[in-house]
Amino acid sequence: MGNVLCFHCGDDCNSSEIKFDEKSFCCNGCKTVYEIFSENDLTCYYDLQSSPGAVPKEIEGKYDFLEKENIIEKLTEFNDGKTQIATLYIPHIHCSSCIWILENLNKLNPGISSSQVNFGKKNVRVTYNSETTSLKEVVLLLSGIGYEPYISLQDFKGGKEHINRSLIYKVGIAGFAFGNVMFLSFPEYFEVGEFWLEQYKHFFRWVMFAFSLPVVFYSGRHYFTSAYKGLRANILNIDVPIALGIAVLFIRSTVEIIFDLGSGFFDSLTGLVFFLLLGKFFQQKTYASLSFERDYKSYFPIAVTKISAEEGETPIQVYDIKKGDRLLIRNEELIPVDGILINGRAKIDYSFVTGESETVTKESGDKLFAGGKQTSGVIEMEALKSVEQSYLTQLWSNDVFSKNKEDSFTTLTNQISKRFTIAVLTIAIVATTYWLFADASKAMNVFTAVLIIACPCAIALSAPFTLGNMLRIFGRLKFYVKNASVVEQLAAINTIIFDKTGTITSNAKSTATYEGEELTTSEKVLLKNTLRGSNHPLSRSLYEILDANNIITLNHFEEHVGKGIEASHENNKIKIGSASFVGSNESSVLNTTVHISTNNNYKGKYTFYNSYRKGLSNLFNRLKKQYDLVILSGDNEGELENLKKLLPSKTKLIFNQKPDDKLEYIKYHQTEGAKVLMVGDGLNDAGALAQSNVGIAISENVNVFSPACDAILDASKLTQLNNYIKAAKGAIKIIKWSFALSFFYNVIGLYFAVTGQLAPVIAAILMPLSSISIVVFTTVATNLLGRKLNTLK
Repeated sequence: MGNVLCFHCGDDCNSSEIKFDEKSFCCNGCKTVYEIFSENDLTCYYDLQSSPGAVPKEIEGKYDFLEKENIIEKLTEFNDGKTQIATLYIPHIHCSSCIWILENLNKLNPGISSSQVNFGKKNVRVTYNSETTSLKEVVLLLSGIGYEPYISLQDFKGGKEHINRSLIYKVGIAGFAFGNVMFLSFPEYFEVGEFWLEQYKHFFRWVMFAFSLPVVFYSGRHYFTSAYKGLRANILNIDVPIALGIAVLFIRSTVEIIFDLGSGFFDSLTGLVFFLLLGKFFQQKTYASLSFERDYKSYFPIAVTKISAEEGETPIQVYDIKKGDRLLIRNEELIPVDGILINGRAKIDYSFVTGESETVTKESGDKLFAGGKQTSGVIEMEALKSVEQSYLTQLWSNDVFSKNKEDSFTTLTNQISKRFTIAVLTIAIVATTYWLFADASKAMNVFTAVLIIACPCAIALSAPFTLGNMLRIFGRLKFYVKNASVVEQLAAINTIIFDKTGTITSNAKSTATYEGEELTTSEKVLLKNTLRGSNHPLSRSLYEILDANNIITLNHFEEHVGKGIEASHENNKIKIGSASFVGSNESSVLNTTVHISTNNNYKGKYTFYNSYRKGLSNLFNRLKKQYDLVILSGDNEGELENLKKLLPSKTKLIFNQKPDDKLEYIKYHQTEGAKVLMVGDGLNDAGALAQSNVGIAISENVNVFSPACDAILDASKLTQLNNYIKAAKGAIKIIKWSFALSFFYNVIGLYFAVTGQLAPVIAAILMPLSSISIVVFTTVATNLLGRKLNTLK
């Protein structure tokens, strides 16, 4: 097998001398077992499949391998030398407190710009500045606050899902100890007074003590480490009261048997830990079976243009991209996969990934990362790998692009998770103080029962599971929502603004006639190739209408949003757009037109005859009953009379609006209390989509994928918009009902706990059951809502 590098000791080690099997070997120097990453690559990676919860004393040494560039490249999904993004699996994520802590890592390390938790997959996606913070420092930070990442060879291979078997081991040990302690406690329960039982009573108590040790210090260890590290980081997480309850039971029980004051509460202690862990195990199983992960590989409408010798330029869905495919990326389009630049002048804007707006110039042969946006005409690239659709999903959900939109529902959940623990501790202390004077024998049971029964997991899970299921339901109906908070924002809107061209009109059915001086062959070629680089709806329509021409490489391409396009090839220049942009004095307001000039000489215009989408009038008539409706169009008033006949009388029709005008219109009305839904084409309307409370981009099988919008709606489903809004409002009602149900659980449970009628072991059983019942309730309710939505036409 030859010599390979040992990441543990840094020496070369001859794996052929000590070979365990085909996939592992032992370093002769430090005797550490490794696994082979690839049969064709002798680079070996340190196997970190130890207990995920364990944090070694020499933890920095454990993660020294994260300083190796080749390993960093495998673990990071984006790395431009300054900004790195890595998704790390953290098995200890289990409640809203965990989510809040992990999504506020930037408060603990300024080098981290953002961190996003995927609760279902138990991972966190961390974006950080690699010049000030390394991947190793990020991992050490997570380990230091009790959320050590689980890093194994699967992170390099992308193979099987992570399996956290330590939870199964802990449940098994706690269950074994609980059963035996219960058996040994029977004489105490029934107060049996036989001589031999009295003789060995103290021995049995110490045996119960021995059984409790592995339960407290192994099975329940995570609660202590998580609580300690949270407090050390000045974070009061939900494990604090649980750890406190376990500690109180153990110390009180130990004191009782040492001083022969009683048998202690070892049965409650071991049962408590067992049922807590068992509940966590069943919660994980429940969450796995109720997965709401959006399967974009099945239905996401985003397409990219593939170039092949046999079929020419053909649109394909991004998940069909294979390594080696040649792709055409137009102006303002996102790069869907990592690849190599083959042709064209690339100016890439990676702000969608990093938040930095500075463009990066790339030359032929340079590597392009997925998520970059081409800003200077059309380029051709070769894909280095197939698309990882989940990466685009994460890109779309980047917090960088939602800073101006208040995520009020998440804030409410965060407030609950941060303040609930303080309230629970206060209730526990007050109740315990009372029972110390009223009946000291019940004080410890009351204290522990209160801490356990009042876990806010059920409250925290109702919103994610309700809104998460709605994302899945909407996706099946070709309405692709960015994240869960958008559903709540959608339910609150009171004003709907529509763009005209490409939104309420259908590009596929548009026709155009040319008036003016006949174009020469070279001008037609230049016109076709200039349109080839644009994604504007009129550009795409005209490109499809024109006859095919030879492909040429433009010397210059620039798209002026809301005005037009200009380009040059050799000594020829062309401008395409509005009359004023190309230098024409025409002021016709009769139809939608695209004007053309070459070498500063006006040539003519293409006049478009709009075809409005089927069912548009019915949609507006339904929407006008509850919402203020507005048409904001960049076109002239040529379609004014047609729209008046088609749309309700109260619809505002505003024309000749530039992109900045649309944005300012929305901003002004928001200051007046309007909650705005903007529906546009995703390019000229990017600013308006970003400014609105909810921005929806219409998709007609083109790459309109943009973090500027909050949702993508298949053009064929525009007439269902009213039903989608109603469904969003229904989801919020479900959340409110689940909040009420959770509150009812906690009030009843706290009553019995405070009055001393609830044993800690019963509380440990009821706590996970309440969480599971909330998840089941929200899932069933949203599924019923989805069925109703599916039947509406």
